[in-house]
Amino acid sequence: MAKDVLCEVKNCSYWASGNRCSAEAIYVVSNAGTMASSATETDCKTFTPNQQM
Repeated sequence: MAKDVLCEVKNCSYWASGNRCSAEAIYVVSNAGTMASSATETDCKTFTPNQQM
């Protein structure tokens, strides 16, 4: 598993300094079925909006 997961979505509650993701687990799905042919066909289901922003 990757040591560092980078994230540029600063309004996510898991966003940490240095564009790091602080979630314990990451859940990514394909919005094109069970296979994706590009990153644009995927979504991070781990995202939770930060209500303090």
